[in-house]
Amino acid sequence: MKYAGLLVMPAGFFLSIAALVLFPDPTLRAAFVVSGLVVEALGLAVAVRGHMEPRAKAQRGAARP
Repeated sequence: MKYAGLLVMPAGFFLSIAALVLFPDPTLRAAFVVSGLVVEALGLAVAVRGHMEPRAKAQRGAARP
């Protein structure tokens, strides 16, 4: 999952850049830039969650001396 998140983040970036270049209407441009930022945030969340250790392992390991 962490690699999927790392691939989605640039997709959101390029979506925002493409919106700035292609859309002359400020309303459409703003909507696509916001959607690109949301895609980037989701990619970051997936990448972070992919790098986190599962909680069950962390709690089980802490109980043992």
